[in-house]
Amino acid sequence: MKGMVSAPQPLAVDAGVKVLADGGNAVDAAVTAAFVQMVTTPRSCGVGGFGMMYIHTPESDTILDFHGKAGERVRPDMWEHEMLRENATGYGYTLRDQVNERGYGAVTTPGTVAGLYRAQSDFGTIPWRATLQPGIAVATGGFEVTHATAAAWKQIPTPETTPWITVAASPHEGGGELIANPHMARTFSALAEGGEEVFYRGDLAKAIADDMEKGGGFITLEDLNRYEVTVTSPLVSRYREYTVASNQPPGGGLTILQMLKILEGYNLSDMEHLSTEYVYTVSMAMKAAWTDRANLVGDPAFVEVPVEDLLCERRAAAWRRRIDAREKITIPRWRPQEPPSTTHISVVDQWRNVVGLTHSLGSGSDVITPGLGFMYNNCMNCFNPVPGHVNSIEPGKSRTTGMAPTLVKRGDAPVFSVGAPGGTRIVTGILHAILNVIDHGMSATEAIAAPRFDCQSDVIVAHSRIAPSVCEGVRAMGHEVHSLLDGYGGIASVHGIILDPETGTLDGGADPGSPGMAMAVI
Repeated sequence: MKGMVSAPQPLAVDAGVKVLADGGNAVDAAVTAAFVQMVTTPRSCGVGGFGMMYIHTPESDTILDFHGKAGERVRPDMWEHEMLRENATGYGYTLRDQVNERGYGAVTTPGTVAGLYRAQSDFGTIPWRATLQPGIAVATGGFEVTHATAAAWKQIPTPETTPWITVAASPHEGGGELIANPHMARTFSALAEGGEEVFYRGDLAKAIADDMEKGGGFITLEDLNRYEVTVTSPLVSRYREYTVASNQPPGGGLTILQMLKILEGYNLSDMEHLSTEYVYTVSMAMKAAWTDRANLVGDPAFVEVPVEDLLCERRAAAWRRRIDAREKITIPRWRPQEPPSTTHISVVDQWRNVVGLTHSLGSGSDVITPGLGFMYNNCMNCFNPVPGHVNSIEPGKSRTTGMAPTLVKRGDAPVFSVGAPGGTRIVTGILHAILNVIDHGMSATEAIAAPRFDCQSDVIVAHSRIAPSVCEGVRAMGHEVHSLLDGYGGIASVHGIILDPETGTLDGGADPGSPGMAMAVI
């Protein structure tokens, strides 16, 4: 088997598979697929967005961090008195007039172009220009809009004539239209010729900066000029006989590793999967790690994050004692929201290079520079508007995200690449998949399709496929449970690939709550 691609967008998966079939490597396929994702789900990701990429080769493991960064015009106290509440899941803050959610003030300096260009330059084998051609073709020739995409687009107010306007005006209930985006195609063509230079220092940079100036945004041309990708090694921790590697803050990897560290003290394989005891124990581990995240985790370029302490056995044991005593754990919140955004792609190639790429617009700012055809992120929505906290606003700072492309290894051999879109619930969605593979011996499809639950507040949110009797049992143990009413979706959209290091077999899984797929290259 020459490789595999798993992602929520079938056209993107198909484009990535073609690259692998033609002899490209995992980075070539991931970058190519990412540009197709931007065309087909332009409210989930795009060149106006941000992301993180995990790249594993036989020689190294590398994390590329290209989060959005607050513009130089922001002030730490500018929204202090606009706060209404923090959303219950920890995804974002609600301010008066949605100044941090919609419009030019919500936008941070985009990092996606820099991140993908760095990945292709350092690890790819085909020309940068070639990675954009499938995206240009889809943007030019059009694609059939799904029901879900049409529903999202119909909600978008935009002053520009774009494909979104076409769908919004359509008499159809949603889906089925063939939609092209010539403005995005022109932007991609400029990127194909000019690389990251044109986006951060050339004609596109000037157009972006001018529009931000006119719209009252915080980003300047200098912010674009100085943008740099952060290159790090992954965070690594043990879980059972496996090594789990994920991204550094401000991403969500540290929180996943802390949850696993706490849960390592329990024999989960002896618990019935999704039993009352299982749901309660895993939920409380989630809640413990989210408590530490809320208090201690921010952009490490601005705050000191106590990584070693958060992952040490002493701290994990202390949390287990509190969980076993059924002590109430309270996550600090200013008072659920799940963004319709972000996407992920997992790729394995014939040389067993592995890529996990998560990229996003946050939940989208609704801002589109006339003629460019792409929407900007709204990353300002997840900064704490009150100064003096780990995730407070500062110029050049990245806010925390749930993004966490993660690789599970046995020894040095990769065995499970997994990631997801889904706001803060990315973390818990990935956690479930890892537990299902390691503790319950599930295949990729089983691990990803199994019912999930999430706990980031005083309520456990659970898929409706978790038995009502189990939920009643958890309530009797002292914690409220609410059903999502849906059997799939709402708790991340997990995609991943299991690798058998002995046989070379690849086993892909795509979340059934999304229209995606896992596809092999034979």
